[in-house]
Amino acid sequence: MKISKNLKTFCRPITHRDNHSSFLKRLLDVARKETSSSWSGVFSLDSSGDLVLEEAYPDLKTKPSVFMDLVKKTLEEKTPLDSTSCPLKNCILWPGSGSSPQVHFLCIPVFLNGSPMGAVLLEKNSWGEGYSETDVETVNELAGPIRTILKKRNFWQAGFGEQDLPSLPFIGESPVFHEVLSLIDCVKDHDIPVFIRGESGTGKDLVARMIHERGPRAQHRFVAVNCGAIPDTLVESELFGYKRGAFTGALFDKPGMIEDAQGGSFFLDEIADLSFPLQAKLLRLLQNKELRRLGENKTRPVDVRFLSATNKDIEAEIEKGLFREDLFYRISVVVIDIPPLRRRKDDIPGLLNYFLDINCRELGRERSFFSPGAVERLMDYSWPGNVRELQNEVKKCLVICRSGMIHERYLSRKINPDGVSVKEETYDYFQAKNEFEKRFIKQALARFDFNRTRTAKNLGLSRQGLFKLMRKHRITTP
Repeated sequence: MKISKNLKTFCRPITHRDNHSSFLKRLLDVARKETSSSWSGVFSLDSSGDLVLEEAYPDLKTKPSVFMDLVKKTLEEKTPLDSTSCPLKNCILWPGSGSSPQVHFLCIPVFLNGSPMGAVLLEKNSWGEGYSETDVETVNELAGPIRTILKKRNFWQAGFGEQDLPSLPFIGESPVFHEVLSLIDCVKDHDIPVFIRGESGTGKDLVARMIHERGPRAQHRFVAVNCGAIPDTLVESELFGYKRGAFTGALFDKPGMIEDAQGGSFFLDEIADLSFPLQAKLLRLLQNKELRRLGENKTRPVDVRFLSATNKDIEAEIEKGLFREDLFYRISVVVIDIPPLRRRKDDIPGLLNYFLDINCRELGRERSFFSPGAVERLMDYSWPGNVRELQNEVKKCLVICRSGMIHERYLSRKINPDGVSVKEETYDYFQAKNEFEKRFIKQALARFDFNRTRTAKNLGLSRQGLFKLMRKHRITTP
């Protein structure tokens, strides 16, 4: 099959930069033009198994039951159906007359893991034949990106399922972790900008999503964009949208990602990477609650909650003249600092169990465990890459270790410089007791920010008793 230039443009992986609603409509427009159709639409199955019209081009105000019947029949048959095919004739008839063109329909199912998740429906009025095999192949070419968009949409609408858990979980029991949760609970119901600071891999995007999903805007969209991942020449058009003819290649009006979040939340990750001119435009947007697309003279009202984050020292960026101070005050009504993993090491065991659970399931293997010596090594490491680095370490160990117990020798060199187990596993009761005692004291110290008085009090020990155990196991504090 010869694929047209328009079709090639859209048959590519969908990235976080794509405005899903606009992209889906553009896909439908391409399908309509390539098949000479008058109308095109995408239907999906929601979590209850009911059909939902996701997008239509041109827009359709009503959804005739005949459309639903056709889509249901297609999903049941798990095969493309059209108005001249035998399976369709048994379902529904599309009459024409001598004085008017015949109405033709084509419905193509969209599959995910072998099961239908939705369908693409096309309609055209024609005096001649209906849809051809080439038309079916054309729509099948577009099924890939349509499937990706439907999957992403349904993922956020339904919440995290077992197969779609976030790559970086935000779980823990440490005091600093609960301070962050407390702040999230304080700001979730108040429509004010929140600025999230933290090193790479600490889960800033997850905090933003938690604020959105626990607040009053949860029923609307959460749109996130990484400012550092979009070229400077494209950032403005992607964020604010553009009018047809605004620049070469602007063939139609396109709403920006900010408009796509209307009623919901808009998250600007790595906001410190925005260019200075774009910072000024964002400042006006925050002040006036309206935006102007590229090439337009009129402004459009915007109703979104703004969340932003960075891993940079924003105050240093302001001093260097790289970030506007007035914009910083606008976006940072409340600031949430995400602690690095080295400051909440007592959360590591819980994170290890979480990653072992999901990765063993993904790899289709028996549940594995880290040996006490391996856990001690993991607890001692500083984790400059934070939770993401820990996640990668667990996955790497599961790939190279085929047994159910992961020993120190499977850990990365930076975590275990010797590359060997500290001690071979034994059944010595006193050795096991000493190892547990040492690990328990180290975890308790980390939990209480290495404050020995607080640690001793919460463990039910005297200060002298704690110092004695620390000397016994050669434990030092930062």
